[in-house]
Amino acid sequence: MPRIAPTGELPKVRATLYLSAEVLNEARNAAVFLAGYPVRLTLTKLAEDALRKELRRLQDQYNGGREFPHRGEELRGGRPIAA
Repeated sequence: MPRIAPTGELPKVRATLYLSAEVLNEARNAAVFLAGYPVRLTLTKLAEDALRKELRRLQDQYNGGREFPHRGEELRGGRPIAA
């Protein structure tokens, strides 16, 4: 479990992923437009909030609202896992 920073927040880690240029450009535009008061949006906050919202939806839809089980190993690059 990651240590909680003195500010009460979990530390951030770098993640590499691929997005369509259109989605990334729209997200960057939103982050710049909403960077000031009162929203103070960052690209990191936008991405984290969107992922959390989608994870909650997936948990509700596919796992009875519970957190998904912890994975036993790191994700592998390449083709998606077949169902």
